[in-house]
Order: sequence, then C-alpha cells, then structure tokens
Amino acid sequence: MTYNVSPIGFVRSCFKEKFAIPRQPQLAPAARGVLELVAPFDQGDAVQGLEQVSHVWLLFLFHQALEDKPRLKVRPPRLGGNKSMGVFATRATHRPNGIGQSVVKLDRIEADRLWISGIDLLDGTPVLDIKPYVPYADIVGSASNDIASAAPGLIPVQWADSALLQARDHALRLDEPLVELVEQCLAQDPRPAYQIPTAEREYGAQFWDLDVRWHYPEPGVIRVLEVVPAGK
Repeated sequence: MTYNVSPIGFVRSCFKEKFAIPRQPQLAPAARGVLELVAPFDQGDAVQGLEQVSHVWLLFLFHQALEDKPRLKVRPPRLGGNKSMGVFATRATHRPNGIGQSVVKLDRIEADRLWISGIDLLDGTPVLDIKPYVPYADIVGSASNDIASAAPGLIPVQWADSALLQARDHALRLDEPLVELVEQCLAQDPRPAYQIPTAEREYGAQFWDLDVRWHYPEPGVIRVLEVVPAGK
C-alpha cells in the first residue's frame, strides 16, 4: 500500500548547505527562516489561531537524502559516525520515507508565511504538515534516552578581528543575528567526529548568502577566519 503526500509549503532558511546545520532543533536560537505556504494554504484560514501558539512541530522531507532502498541500520553522527544502529533508534536523515520532524519557535505569522527560529532545516525543505506544540502532552518528564542523554558539549569559538568586523557588517545588511548564528552553530563542532583537524586545515559553510570559513588552531577550539559573500 502506498500513499501520496504533497508539501504545504517550503522553508527559506539561513542554512544553504547541510554542513554545519545543528543536529537537532532549538540548539541555535539565532537560526531563522520563513515557511512559505502554498495554495490552498496561503490565504490565512489555515493559520488562524496560531497566534496563540509559541512553538510548532514541522513534519518535513529530507529532500536531499531521499533513497530508493531503505536502510535498516545507520551510523549516527552523535556516535562519531563509526558505530551503526537500527534506523528507528536514531534521528538520522536516512529515513525509510525521508520524513523528519522539528519543533521550532513561531516568531511571526502572516497569511501566507510563518517566521520561525531555532531551526535545523535546509533551505528549500518541503514541509508536509504543521502541528501546534502542546506542552502538557509533548513534555514527558520521565522520558529517557541513553543514546543522547544531553545536548552535545560546546567548544569555544574565537574570531579573527577582520572576520568579526565582516560578520557585524553583514548582520546589519541582512538584519539577522549573524554573529550569534555562527557562534551557536560552530560551537557544536560540525566536523565529523572521526576527523582530527590540523591547524592548517580550513572548513567552510554557507549561512544566508555568505561563506564562513574557520579552522582549529588547537584541539577543541574554533577560530573564524573570514565571512565573505558566497562564491568569492
């Protein structure tokens, strides 16, 4: 038996590529985007009442990780990418039907779009449904998860003086908390856990329309080197 689903909207996100996206929602409060609704959900009726809600669940498709053959086991980044586990014991992007879920903060509502933050969604993500977050039902005080019992540890993020000036200038242009976004994402150390970076090796990711480059001057420390328009 098969079912057909259609997106109710698409996310316009600060994340233009998968690398450096937080591995769970709410880990980077400065990560913002807009969920643009499509017809017939873009006339205002479908979002009536959401002004009473602070957070929503988004059900979406991992549109850049869809696979014809389902995986029974995956290698979660949380475990260093070297240990395999059953797919249903993880939140890996390689899902049997490519479906993900995120709880995001609802910042502003318009008839045809929702302004959201704390996101972990790639630009262009198709959204299948929106559901209000219900604290009394969604918070389970006795819940446990021995695989991921706490948020990942953060590492210090330093800035080259020139990079910080660049980030502040672009933050004003974008009207976005760019410095906070970069720090919150990089502090979670986006590199694969099995890599041992040298001080000479540089990493990069795109946030909004900017390329951010950094390195590890010493183990466990990130230093942002430059923030420049993408492609330059």
